[in-house]
Amino acid sequence: MAFGKTIRTWFDGTWHEGDVPVMRAADHGMWQGSSVFDGARRFEGMAPDLDRHCARLNRSARALMLRPTVEADRMVELIHEGLEGFAPDAAIYIRPMYWGIHGSELGLVPSESETGFAICLEEVPMFAPDTATTLTTTRFRRPVLESAVCDAKAGCLYPNNARMLAEAQAKGFGNALVADAMGNVAESATANVFMVKDGEVFTPIANGTFLSGITRARHIANLAAEGTRVHETVLTFDDFRDADEVFLSGNLTKVTPIAAFDDRRYRTGPVTRRVREMYWDWARSAA
Repeated sequence: MAFGKTIRTWFDGTWHEGDVPVMRAADHGMWQGSSVFDGARRFEGMAPDLDRHCARLNRSARALMLRPTVEADRMVELIHEGLEGFAPDAAIYIRPMYWGIHGSELGLVPSESETGFAICLEEVPMFAPDTATTLTTTRFRRPVLESAVCDAKAGCLYPNNARMLAEAQAKGFGNALVADAMGNVAESATANVFMVKDGEVFTPIANGTFLSGITRARHIANLAAEGTRVHETVLTFDDFRDADEVFLSGNLTKVTPIAAFDDRRYRTGPVTRRVREMYWDWARSAA
């Protein structure tokens, strides 16, 4: 299912208008789940960190035992070519992806002999700066590397995130604050998470149970450039209940303020607003 209505697809060496079929019934990615993707954004004429997203896609492919077939620089060129088919001010969700085509004799291990590749560009508006959401807990947890490919942005990981989100929404909340295997906070069901206490910024330490996001890293660097150190550390649910501000960090929305965690209410405070301002300032300077 598509996010947006206006879509362009790169597949089989050319750009196509619309959401075209790219996978066959017997492709390894279809029935064995060997698919990876990455997500970037074009908005206000900018595509921040696009090169990093493309490079991470190739790392994700290798983690899933797929052979990446498109160099990151070439991927960036193709994406910019595809973006020319949209209005200059259109907000676009950029999704390059790989999937396995052939498998081993028993079908389980993807073959490196051929890898499917496509790019999907979807017109998806950016959220307004004051669009906040709410959090609750979920019984589902993030896996560890010994049980899942946590070091890849892999499609096979997302059913777990989906059931986290569905549980939270069934309870009347917008998202879930999720524990790692040890019971400490890892991230939300859809994005990395930060909290602010007494003017200091904290985020769960990247312990291998979740992807330490590109946008997360950019926020940390921007804060450091302004003299604010982000504490990457072990955080509990009680730490978040005691926080002054909480916000999510992800590619789709960049910064999402949190209005509540269960019955704990927050304001969209000065640090959350400043993090968003710094991201936009940085993106404009890098464009």
